[in-house]
Amino acid sequence: MTRTERSAPQLAALAALLADPTRAAICLALLDGRAWTGGELARHAGVAPSTASEHLTQLVAGGLLVEERQGRHRYVRLVDAQTAQLIEDLAAFAGPPPEPAPTLRARSAGEALARARTCYDHLAGRLGILITDAMTERGLLSQEAGFALTSDGLGWFAAQGIDLPAARAGRRPLARPCLDWTERRPHLSGLSGAALCEHALSAGWCVRIGSQRALKVTDDGTRQLRDLLGIEPEALQI
Repeated sequence: MTRTERSAPQLAALAALLADPTRAAICLALLDGRAWTGGELARHAGVAPSTASEHLTQLVAGGLLVEERQGRHRYVRLVDAQTAQLIEDLAAFAGPPPEPAPTLRARSAGEALARARTCYDHLAGRLGILITDAMTERGLLSQEAGFALTSDGLGWFAAQGIDLPAARAGRRPLARPCLDWTERRPHLSGLSGAALCEHALSAGWCVRIGSQRALKVTDDGTRQLRDLLGIEPEALQI
C-alpha cells in the first residue's frame, strides 16, 4: 500500500469534520485567533449549547481544535496557524457567501469583514491586500517565488520597532501568501504577517469590531498607513 493510499482515510476523516455546517461555522469563527467558550460558539452558530458541545468534542478529537480550561470555563481555539491556513484556504476555494445578505445587519457585517479583518493572527480583507500590494510596490516584499521579505523589508520592520522572530527549520515561515477569501488574491501571512497584525492592534492602528474578527482602521492608523506605506485614506473606505 502506497503512502497516498494510507493517507486516504485520514483525508476523508478531515473532510468529514468540515462537512457539517455547524462545525464549519465554528472553525470560521475561530479564525479570529482567540479562544471562545462553547456558549459563545453555540450562539454564533445558532445551535443549542448541547449541540455545540457535541461538535466541539468531535473537532477536538479530530485535531482541529484544542481545549483550554480556566476555572469552570472551557475554551477552545484552533490548534495552530497551519490549521487556520487550511480553514482560510478552504473558505477561499469554496467562494464567497451568497448575495445579497438577508438583512441590513448581515450585509453590514459582511461588508465590515470584507473591508478589514483578522485571518487568525494576520491582517486580511481589503486592508490586508492593500498592505501587501504597498509593501510589494515599495520593494519591501517580493512575490517572485512565493512571498519573501527583502532586505529593505526587514529594515522597514525594524524601523517600526516590530520584532520578527527568526524562522527556524520546520517552523512557520517568515513570510508566506494566504489566499484571501473575499479579495481572491494572496495577502501576507507567516511570522511577519502575524507581527504586523499584532503591532497594528497594539499601536492602535486598528480596533476590533464587536465579537467578530472584523477590524476598523482608526484615524491614527489611516495616517500611519499613508505615511509609512503610501496607502491613501480613500482606499480604506471602499
